[in-house]
Amino acid sequence: MIPGPRGLPAGEVDRPVKVDVLESLDAVGGAAWAQLHAASALRSPFLTFTWQRTWTRAFAGSMRVEIRTVRDGEGRLVAVLPLYEAEPRLWRLIGGTGVSDYLDLLAVAGGEEDAWLALLRSRTDGSVWDLHALPATSPTVPLLPRLAPACGLVATASVEERCPVLALPGSWDAYLTTLSPRHRHEMLRKVRRLHREAPDARVSSVDRPGDVRARFDDFLHLHRRSRAGKARFMDERMEGFFREAIAALAGDGGARIWFLDTAAGPIATFICLEWDGSVGLYNSGFHPDRASLAPGLVLLTAVVQDAITRGKARFDFLRGEERYKYEFGPAPEDVYAVRVERATADAGERTGAAAR
Repeated sequence: MIPGPRGLPAGEVDRPVKVDVLESLDAVGGAAWAQLHAASALRSPFLTFTWQRTWTRAFAGSMRVEIRTVRDGEGRLVAVLPLYEAEPRLWRLIGGTGVSDYLDLLAVAGGEEDAWLALLRSRTDGSVWDLHALPATSPTVPLLPRLAPACGLVATASVEERCPVLALPGSWDAYLTTLSPRHRHEMLRKVRRLHREAPDARVSSVDRPGDVRARFDDFLHLHRRSRAGKARFMDERMEGFFREAIAALAGDGGARIWFLDTAAGPIATFICLEWDGSVGLYNSGFHPDRASLAPGLVLLTAVVQDAITRGKARFDFLRGEERYKYEFGPAPEDVYAVRVERATADAGERTGAAAR
């Protein structure tokens, strides 16, 4: 037992916390998970009970799952670390490395340090925790390298990718002034050209579960036609995951599918996720036969403008630094991986080398 999270009310700080290892997310329960998610600092859609359970059902298969929970002295759930065994003795965060952009320990805001200390002390074997998709703002990134040595462990943090993120101003006109003259000119020129050459084109979106399901085939068709790599990515198992997860998130106000529609059918599409004043560009597709009209860029312009109109604070292009994203003026934010393992001479040498 260790002291409880400092985020607790006065008088309860010295009460012990308890770590349990459960074998399923359902053992935690959707209601308890949702309450903890709402109290956390990172309310990522990828950490919702819906996303985590849907991912586990689609991709975990026969792999072992460990849901490590931390409860305070009153039995209240204050943290959850959801893990799956990707390889023997190698554990990763549920959500995987391919479809979840931001993952982390789910913990009551302000209690992350004590939760991590309890979890590190709960380790009883030589397995490795390989934690991916941690945003730079996560307390996990600085905490684990600092806390691990006291527990006979070593934790190494490294940048694995970047997300271009755009801070949104209060109006569309104010946003346009932030762009370079060249990017502003090109954006507006392409919008005018598309509407001149395809005057019937209209932007639309769906954000209700039934409507999302009804138009999901349109998204899939454009997604798979965009590039051969996307067609390979969207196999039968991935399609099933996307259909269920996006419709479920839409039911909680967390997902929307955008289309650039024409009389002949849609020619561009985006799945966007929404959380805490942010709009995230999650996935896309476009009709290759209409590529000369830059339908994706035109639709993305409308999506960013809508986010500004609705008073959103951030437009997050999510993981990947494709060139087209930077035409909208975002700044890159680091995404980290943290590897936690038993302290050995070799691990110490690797940590020293990383520090140098």
